[in-house]
Amino acid sequence: MSTSRIWTIEEANALVPRLSSMIGRQLALASDVERCWQELVQAVQSPAATPDQLIEMARNGSELARARERELSEKIAAYESGWQEIEELGVVVKDQRIGLCDFYGRLDGALVWLCWRYGEPAVEHYHGLEAGYAGRKPITAERRRQLLN
Repeated sequence: MSTSRIWTIEEANALVPRLSSMIGRQLALASDVERCWQELVQAVQSPAATPDQLIEMARNGSELARARERELSEKIAAYESGWQEIEELGVVVKDQRIGLCDFYGRLDGALVWLCWRYGEPAVEHYHGLEAGYAGRKPITAERRRQLLN
């Protein structure tokens, strides 16, 4: 398995304020994308069209429809770029809708996920690589001592 960076709990927690700010912007941008999409549907006046059909209709439609399509495209590009920027930090984004992120860590020599969700004050959970969010376990004082690089 190819992994990027292995994080200590302290390193992951040091990134939480920046990550929280970045993900907050991403979640707000997701709302903007949804708003732009609804405005595009209204401008084209074809709610039954598939997304590809709707974009094509907008590009060949009124100035308003073309403007809405351009705005939507810009918002989507910014949204995708924002998640890429987060992943370039060495963070693995697991669920964009809720801002769920994992960091590779080591517990007793084995790789684990240090797990953080937008809104949490710190990285306070971990789980095995195959376990998902439902398998999160709290990082107790004993586990904290075992989380070593």
